[in-house]
Amino acid sequence: QAVVDFERLGEHAAAFQGHDVGFCCLGTTRAKAGADGFVRVDRDYVAKAAELARAGGCKHFVLQSSRGANAQSCFLYLRVKGEVENLVQAVGFDHCTILQPAVLLCKRRESRPMEWIAQQFLSAVAWAFPTAYSVPVETVARAMVACVLEPGEGKVRVLENGAIHELGKA
Repeated sequence: QAVVDFERLGEHAAAFQGHDVGFCCLGTTRAKAGADGFVRVDRDYVAKAAELARAGGCKHFVLQSSRGANAQSCFLYLRVKGEVENLVQAVGFDHCTILQPAVLLCKRRESRPMEWIAQQFLSAVAWAFPTAYSVPVETVARAMVACVLEPGEGKVRVLENGAIHELGKA
């Protein structure tokens, strides 16, 4: 495990050397980091990490993004996620897999009351419609590993919530 300073990521290029696969789940919230901080973490840090990984020999990059990601969106969150998807694809990996999960179901250390309420509701909905609006983080993690073990056809593969559920069962 290498600890890096994301503000000086270029100084840590050695940490990105010699890896065939890169997994990226980096992200923050606008509430926690402000609008500028959110863009810096969710787009700029991720794009720089992808560039360093590619320069270090990474052949398959797996990015956790978000359902609805769209570089043309008027919503900051979805626009930034769409922009970073485009930037990562442009790096030129042999394989690039982008996962676009819906609401992530997980336990957090910090208190996010509105997210907790939404997760309680979506957990109940997930009982009846398991792949519609949410996905447990464990399922996303299993899907990320599975897509590396069987990368599929083509250079870029985008997995939406239903496909994440399916792949995450393996």
